[in-house]
Amino acid sequence: MLKPAQNGPVAALRQIRSLPDHLVNQIAAGEVIERPAAALKELLENAVDGGARAIDIELAGGGTVLMQVTDDGCGISVAELPLAIARHATSKISSLDDLEAVASFGFRGEALASIASVARLSLTSRPAGAANAFRLKVEGGEIGIPEPASARSGTTVTVAELFFNTPARRRFLKSEGTEYAHCLDAVRRVGLVRPEIALQLTHNGRPVQRWPVQTWPSRVAAVLGAEWLAASVEIGVDAGLLAIEGFVLKPNSAVANRDAQHLFVNGRWVRDKVVLHAIRDAMRDQMHGGAAPGFVLKLALDPRAVDVNVHPAKTEVRFRDSQAVHQFVRRAVERAMSGNAAEQPAVSAATKLFGAATHASTPPANSAWTGTYPMRSAPLDLGVSERITPHFFSAMPATSEAGSAATSAAPQPAATPALPATEFPLGFAIAQLHGIYILAQNVNGLVLIDMHAAHERIVYEGLKSQASQAVATQRLLIPSVISASEKEVAAAETHRETLAQLGFDVGIVGQRALTLRSIPSLLADAAPEGLLHSVLAELDELGVSAMIESRRDELLSTMACHGAVRANRALTVAEMNALLRDMEATERAGSCNHGRPTWYQLTLKELDALFMRGR
Repeated sequence: MLKPAQNGPVAALRQIRSLPDHLVNQIAAGEVIERPAAALKELLENAVDGGARAIDIELAGGGTVLMQVTDDGCGISVAELPLAIARHATSKISSLDDLEAVASFGFRGEALASIASVARLSLTSRPAGAANAFRLKVEGGEIGIPEPASARSGTTVTVAELFFNTPARRRFLKSEGTEYAHCLDAVRRVGLVRPEIALQLTHNGRPVQRWPVQTWPSRVAAVLGAEWLAASVEIGVDAGLLAIEGFVLKPNSAVANRDAQHLFVNGRWVRDKVVLHAIRDAMRDQMHGGAAPGFVLKLALDPRAVDVNVHPAKTEVRFRDSQAVHQFVRRAVERAMSGNAAEQPAVSAATKLFGAATHASTPPANSAWTGTYPMRSAPLDLGVSERITPHFFSAMPATSEAGSAATSAAPQPAATPALPATEFPLGFAIAQLHGIYILAQNVNGLVLIDMHAAHERIVYEGLKSQASQAVATQRLLIPSVISASEKEVAAAETHRETLAQLGFDVGIVGQRALTLRSIPSLLADAAPEGLLHSVLAELDELGVSAMIESRRDELLSTMACHGAVRANRALTVAEMNALLRDMEATERAGSCNHGRPTWYQLTLKELDALFMRGR
């Protein structure tokens, strides 16, 4: 049985003394260098700060046996080599003003000193124009004397036997494969944000990755895969004080984990709950089940508007105006994801049968059209009035369970409509299948539409548009006095204006009490006390609350689900085509408000493959 540590008079009698430098560095290493990937991250960021245009990384044993990073940057003079290893010595900042506006990766002057205290390190560098290079060796924190060496312009840092003198820390490391995977992630993150830098990675003597200087989309495709890039939507918004660019996976391609979430704030890879909440909020009615949004985003803002000195590993930031950042990111993602069915083709059904290789050759749904439809049989004759009459569902006849919709919509041979594919990318209805699906024909082949899911999105977006005009409030007959913590009272005072915009009239009646006079009328049936507590918690944590809008949208989603056309409803060809036209004009029509896809494209090439045509 383990015995508790003794914390009594004996500990109190110990004298206070300064810690030796090597122990201070090892303590710092415990905060910053918890595994090989953390050390590699620091070395890569130093290379980037040094102006490298090419970086070579060599690893052995997952980074625990050997880690060597070579760059062609500005180099370090022989006189500064010992300072590069010294703790709290840096070229990045020299004053508090510099710290508050830091734009470089490194700025604390701790990384090399921390690594050198728990490994055998050598630092070889040659500044541009210098006659030769010099090498400085450090073992367990003991710094040697610089010696002449042979090397090209730039810097090479070699780290051998990481944690050789801290066996307890070494025992906490995982397998070689696991540690290597974390190192690979560190390389990929630098690769994603710095396409102007060539990167080469070798592990155990075997070349693993090589990325030349390339455009950013090409680098994203090289790092994450061409399929990932093809399944994403591009974002690019510059508002002056804030700018964002990058790629977000379409909802139907979202993943079940956070491995595909890459956020760079002023070039620094971070995990930030404000930005992640904004992205989730923008896609909340397009994501299905427990899927998580995937993205590669670069957010740029004034360095003085973000604090990067809040985490030992510098993987978290704090925004001065988190509410403004949240709203900006959310709106940017919403704008990118608001494309209608014409702009957001769903994943091809044949991809489910043949895999990504088949889908890669699928032409986009809005590709240019140069003639009549490449028909295998005569198309359905749709009169002009049937093709362009809008909003049939607003005057749809009563539900009829009698008869087969497929029979009532039987196609009749006629001439192909000479209409551009870009104008009607979902094509024209052929028939109804089992009272659930619509079969349509477009320039690329066959389109399958879930009529309930599609109409649900159309109704839902219409309800949201009506409800977003203003936040109507309902005054409580008797103001409610609510017990609150000091933290909640402070949040209510700080965010008084935001609460009013959300429909809450909140007053402060004491150090631990609030009075609630009105709430959003759309949520009049909700428990006001619990609602306010939840909103205050979000405001305190994120500086913004999307709870009211989220709750509102949940109600509208339920209304849309009940108001949408049901299964087994027989539709005429005109009604089916009206639904297709409304889909093409509706934002986010590629999925219903529960995140399920509304349509799939099956191309002629995929159809030919199903029947082995041309083999």
